[in-house]
Amino acid sequence: MAMSIYLRIQQQQQKKIVTLLQHICNSLPTNFPFTTNASRSAAQEAHDSRNLAETVRKLCKQSRLKEALRILHAMDRIGIWMDPCTYDSLLQVCLELKALGESKLVHAHIIQTGFKPDLALGTKLVIGYAKCGSSVDAGLVLAAIPERKVVSWSAMIAAYAKHGFAEESLMLFNEMQRADIEADERTFSSVLPVCAKLAALQQGKEIHGYIIRSGFHSNIFIGNALLDMYVKCGYLEDACKVFEKMPERDVVSWNAMIAGYSRNGEVYEALKVFQRMPQRNVVSWTAMIAAYASQGHGVEALALFYQMLQMCIRPNQFTYASVLQACSNVAALEHGKEIHEGIIKSGFKSDIFVGNALVDMYSKCGRVHDAFKVFEKMPKRDVVSWTAMITGYAQNGPMDKALDLFQHTPERNLFSWNAVIAGYSQNGPFNEALKFFRQMQLTSVLPNLVTLASVLSACANKVALLEGKEIHEDIIRSGCTCDVFVGSTLIDMYAKCGSIDDACKVFNKMPRQDTISWTAMIIGYAMHGSGKDALHLFQQMQHSGTKPDHVTFLGVLSACCHAGLVDDGWQYFNCMSEDYHIAPAVEHYCCMVDLLGRAGRLDEARDFINKMPITPDAAVWASLLGACRIYSNTMLAEEVAEHLLETDPRNAAHYVLLSNIYASVGRWDGFKKIRTLMQERGVIKMPGCSWIEVNKKMHSFVVGDKSHPQTEIIYAKLETLYGQMKELGYVPDMNFVLHDVEEEQKEDMLYCHSEKLAIAFGLINTTAETPIRIVKNLRVCGDCHSAIKFISKIVLREMVVRDANRFHHFKDGWCSCGDYW
Repeated sequence: MAMSIYLRIQQQQQKKIVTLLQHICNSLPTNFPFTTNASRSAAQEAHDSRNLAETVRKLCKQSRLKEALRILHAMDRIGIWMDPCTYDSLLQVCLELKALGESKLVHAHIIQTGFKPDLALGTKLVIGYAKCGSSVDAGLVLAAIPERKVVSWSAMIAAYAKHGFAEESLMLFNEMQRADIEADERTFSSVLPVCAKLAALQQGKEIHGYIIRSGFHSNIFIGNALLDMYVKCGYLEDACKVFEKMPERDVVSWNAMIAGYSRNGEVYEALKVFQRMPQRNVVSWTAMIAAYASQGHGVEALALFYQMLQMCIRPNQFTYASVLQACSNVAALEHGKEIHEGIIKSGFKSDIFVGNALVDMYSKCGRVHDAFKVFEKMPKRDVVSWTAMITGYAQNGPMDKALDLFQHTPERNLFSWNAVIAGYSQNGPFNEALKFFRQMQLTSVLPNLVTLASVLSACANKVALLEGKEIHEDIIRSGCTCDVFVGSTLIDMYAKCGSIDDACKVFNKMPRQDTISWTAMIIGYAMHGSGKDALHLFQQMQHSGTKPDHVTFLGVLSACCHAGLVDDGWQYFNCMSEDYHIAPAVEHYCCMVDLLGRAGRLDEARDFINKMPITPDAAVWASLLGACRIYSNTMLAEEVAEHLLETDPRNAAHYVLLSNIYASVGRWDGFKKIRTLMQERGVIKMPGCSWIEVNKKMHSFVVGDKSHPQTEIIYAKLETLYGQMKELGYVPDMNFVLHDVEEEQKEDMLYCHSEKLAIAFGLINTTAETPIRIVKNLRVCGDCHSAIKFISKIVLREMVVRDANRFHHFKDGWCSCGDYW
């Protein structure tokens, strides 16, 4: 097949060759000091030929290629032909200089003069074209050689491998075997990396057998290539066998094993190999530092880096990039700055690889301005540089700068798209994340798992169930439904959008579940108030052999909290440390305080806080203050508020909660005192707001809102509902009016709370079978909770309300929380 390709292309190239030679000859001076054939004797021709050929060879030894070519074409004009030795010299200097164009000129001259290249010259042409990166031309020459030796095949296999033609390289090796050409050391060293690149394990194993039969298994270079192949194919056990059987090992062998264990996540096994090494070079130290950094062991990576410096081993650009990654992992800004100074002194500040690592380090340490300074000073930037800077602004803000960089980046790849989508997904507005995802789909860039996770997170934050379902359909079409990560993200999205049934369907259809997917489903049940379902699922997780982590226990304790399962809560809190050796964090203690407080066990909750082995944070005290609000315990509330206003004086929620407690028991003096304190300290209360999505458009409402175009219809609908509710026995709960006004005014204030306005709008603008789904940024008040139960019974519609704490599912006058929230 290769020969037929060669013949077809050779015919097409003949005209080009003739034209090219004519152009070169015509470019020579007219007074070039040579006579024509007619005036010269045969002896003169032979003498001139020898002298000129010798001159060409001398020029080639001096790498004066252009001058040598001028003499070559002058000889052609006067009819003096070149000998194989001179052609060999010309091709050798072309190879050394990687002069592809000149290689083609010499080759064209050989063809034009009718010279038949021997095996040695043909091989030199193959190697020359291969070294210059022209694998196609190398293949054509190889196909034209009548008798091919192993050196030609090896050169061609190596050329294909080097220039990205991995599959062709492997095919050529197979063809070489069919031609009964015995492979040598260079052949095996060239083809094994191809197997590694293609993850062609079976072919690699067959070649390994061939190596053993050929007697090359003791060769250290081939042994290293085998190690690399098994490591990159993910077969570390086979790599270990090769390593242990090697009669001789060099530093490359040891480094390959460190890289293999690192790639497999076995950092401590990598350390054992590192410690056994008889000799270490900068690559060894860098491989071990990279192993620590890639597995999140930033402190250990930094310690090893400083130990390396003490050993007087000079870091290279890859060492600096790896240790900067370690700084990023542990937000070690000061160490990062110190290493930056070392980079400048070492002369690596212009290295693009190091520059990208610096941008990433400063960004992840929250110093985005310093990251941008490095970015601006980089003499050369690639797509990684732009993406790192976009990610820095997306994670730290402002998003408008991330967007500006994204719009000006010379090349947009998957990672730059992901950075912008993730930025909007985390920081908002969430609609922008969905918009950019749709724009990305119009390009040739295909989304990956990170893209899908970000855009599904945006749907969850926006409570955009319909758009989340559309993306779920995209995932089904793309064939990613079996991925555990995607499945877990879908569970989270459906749970946060209020559709716990859809979350359960996704969970049950997953071919396998890991810790993250089990945890996502447990947390989903917890936030929807299905405490017993969450605990039952946790027990199934335990029976499956999947180990829970600290996040799983947060979900379990939260489930106990929302369902009032105090005894179960204590059991699982103790189970964390006793059975799974997970030390409770402040978040777990916060859940326990919330659990005890909601159950009315306020004194027990206070004692629990006082006995905590770690310092309670503001969230712990806020949980107890919330319980004081439920049970109107003003004395304890004042004690707790002292802690809160000292530890977190800028948080408006604490002031509001305490003032609400005073208002609920009629202590308006205390209410006014706290509100005055807020004004004096410049603390601003966040207004209550409710959202509802209709036809993929989000509508928001605040208390007493009259800005919506449908205001008159909304209030008319509410008036009708109020009349029907009162007929069924609804009585407004004035305790939730936090103002010292007359009873009639209090009822008017309750009448137009934001969640009631959102529900009225939803009833007007959706069909009778559509559930009403609203989101509120604060805890739903008791009066609204009671009113929505009545409304669900009147209109025979399911209503799902997600407030700051949990979900409430209203149906037929009943709420899933059982009035315990």
